[in-house]
Amino acid sequence: MSDLEVPLTERPKRKKIWVDYFVNFRWIIVIFVVLPISFTLYFLTYLGDVKSEMKSYKKRQKEHDENVKKVVKRLKERNASKDGLVCTARKPWIAVGMRNVDYKRARHFEVDLSAFRNILEIDTERMIAKVEPLVNMGQISRATVPLNVSLAVVAELDDLTVGGLINGYGIEGSSHIYGLFSDTVVAYEIVLADGQVVRATKDNEYSDLFYAIPWSQGTLGLLVSAEIKLIHIKEYMKLTYHPVRGSLKDLAQGYIDSFAPRDGDQDNPDKVPDFVETMIYNPHEGVMMTGRYASKEEAKQKGNKINSVGWWFKPWFYQHAQTALKKGEFVEYIPTREYYHRHTRCLYWEGKLILPFADQFWFRFLLGWLMPPKVSLLKATQGEAIRNYYHEMHVIQDLLVPLYKVGDALEWVHREMEVYPIWLCPHKLFRLPIKTMIYPEPGFETQRRQGDTSYAQMYTDVGVYYAPGPVLRGEVFDGSEAVRRLEQWLIENHGFQPQYAVSELNEKNFWRMFDGGLYEETRKKYKAVGTFMSVYYKCKKGRKTEKEVQEAEQAQLETPYAELDL
Repeated sequence: MSDLEVPLTERPKRKKIWVDYFVNFRWIIVIFVVLPISFTLYFLTYLGDVKSEMKSYKKRQKEHDENVKKVVKRLKERNASKDGLVCTARKPWIAVGMRNVDYKRARHFEVDLSAFRNILEIDTERMIAKVEPLVNMGQISRATVPLNVSLAVVAELDDLTVGGLINGYGIEGSSHIYGLFSDTVVAYEIVLADGQVVRATKDNEYSDLFYAIPWSQGTLGLLVSAEIKLIHIKEYMKLTYHPVRGSLKDLAQGYIDSFAPRDGDQDNPDKVPDFVETMIYNPHEGVMMTGRYASKEEAKQKGNKINSVGWWFKPWFYQHAQTALKKGEFVEYIPTREYYHRHTRCLYWEGKLILPFADQFWFRFLLGWLMPPKVSLLKATQGEAIRNYYHEMHVIQDLLVPLYKVGDALEWVHREMEVYPIWLCPHKLFRLPIKTMIYPEPGFETQRRQGDTSYAQMYTDVGVYYAPGPVLRGEVFDGSEAVRRLEQWLIENHGFQPQYAVSELNEKNFWRMFDGGLYEETRKKYKAVGTFMSVYYKCKKGRKTEKEVQEAEQAQLETPYAELDL
């Protein structure tokens, strides 16, 4: 963690309570309980993946079809007047996101999707991967990278699943070329509310459903498989680390210049790197990283440095990148799969809060092979008091903002939260034939700001993950109020907040941030209303009762979303 500057506004000191002491010593539970269980679960999952890979594609498809029939049968057993709304049987704490899955505390009808975790096919001729929704990024990269192919967008953390990245939000350093994870999907296999199984593509009769599924949080139907775009890759990533110093606006411009040609030639592969990532370590220093795929022959040429960052004893990636601030610009070659998952072992820099000494050499060498702790187990071992503490004293938010406003976003985060490091990753927000829940600014194509093209506006993810400066200094900090101000700033600046995060939005403001037109139309057309909970209510903070759920669904049927003012 970089040294924080003197606070912009003086805050009173906060009195410590028992939860503070429990959080400070939570590392004991993590080391002796969470890490051993996590390692065991990772190993058992790996064995399951190996077993699945040993089956023929034909057998996997046959098992998939049988499992889909079970889902259809289960849905048709539901009595709408007695059984409540449909949700998956997945336990609330298993989700990787920080949002409380409190809607499952209300009466509901569970459908078990736990069997849907197989890669059904890797088609290197069509360049398509057909996978089930519980396939995670570690699993898919193990299967594809040895073939010198990969998903176009591979989210960094191993545990992130295809279903979560589609129904929610997924981004990577290649998103400035390919868009968000959901933009790389070419077909969805969905079980609708009435048990009908459909395949939705952008140009068939279910094209409206195809465009409505991203960001819908599984509230339009049950995703049972997806066909995702593959790209050709090489064995190594040639990564350049470039330090930048100056004001936050200077750092923002340096970040933009690292991947967006000033002449507007954004589609020129000679000018645009394959991967982009920036980390802002304090208000005056950051490291810009750009990567290009490189062959094994190139990487092993004399004089080139190969860095296998995946070894458990290696320095955490964000700390390794920070060394560029001292030694200046440098280049190294990283094995491609290890580069994809460079932030997994330390959970970006959240690992420093979970285990304050885990980045030390002695710990990495002795116990680093147990890292990372599974996020789901960390959530399972925290009570409600601890969970509420983290919501107030901890920030895990992603701000999706137009690229030209990244400097404003950095200044806002510094002024309101003082969280460092900050992660920056760009992505294209495409202009689609149908207006979806997230969409570019009107008229962006005529402005043609740096990074934009005629068909997509360049956005950026501003990743804010850590304890705010006031909390680290023992000062009063109101996390809920800070999130409310953040969400208001995003609405005013045509930004978006991924729904995995804790949100304070009421329903009116939720639909000010997102466009609900297509979503509401498809909800009614495919009979999701009354079967699946609405996306707002699923994301709403706090506990949900059966009565609240029923009233919310009834309101969906009777009142246009734009008229709600809750």
